[in-house]
Amino acid sequence: MMKKWLIFLLAVVIYHIVHEGMHASVAMFYGEYEAFRLIPIGPEVQYRTPIEEREGISWAFISGASNLATILIGYLLLLSGDRLARLRSYFLRTASFYLTLICLLADPFNLSIGPLIYGGDANGIAVGLGLNRYIIQTVFLVILLVNRELIAQKLLPIYDVQVKHVLFQPLMWARRTRD
Repeated sequence: MMKKWLIFLLAVVIYHIVHEGMHASVAMFYGEYEAFRLIPIGPEVQYRTPIEEREGISWAFISGASNLATILIGYLLLLSGDRLARLRSYFLRTASFYLTLICLLADPFNLSIGPLIYGGDANGIAVGLGLNRYIIQTVFLVILLVNRELIAQKLLPIYDVQVKHVLFQPLMWARRTRD
């Protein structure tokens, strides 16, 4: 049990390295990288321009590239799931499962529900694209719900994970079998 938690924590660290690394890389490209810091909810890249002065498409890239990257990694891992689930290494197989799960859920949650709690990337994407933040949140809520369904119907069966919690039961498009 402890081994699974350690592998899960490693997957969380990998996710944060990719996510915050993309923020930092794109911010450096635009000359906006200021610093990196750890806050209670996790790591964070700080930018040079104060929030109230941010404008322009660059903020959509700075705020959104990291989210796009991790979600795409989640889809690629899911597409490779059949092969990854057959890996002989317990460590690699379990890490692949957890990383897929995190990449499919974390940023869609971050961009849909997260802004209601802590602001975040959705504000930068909205500013950069000149859209209302609620549009960004709605789009990513749909992605979150679709990804949840992909997890329930594809990811869990590929890795032969049995879950009874309602959040991970197929809700749509599921093939119903007779008992």
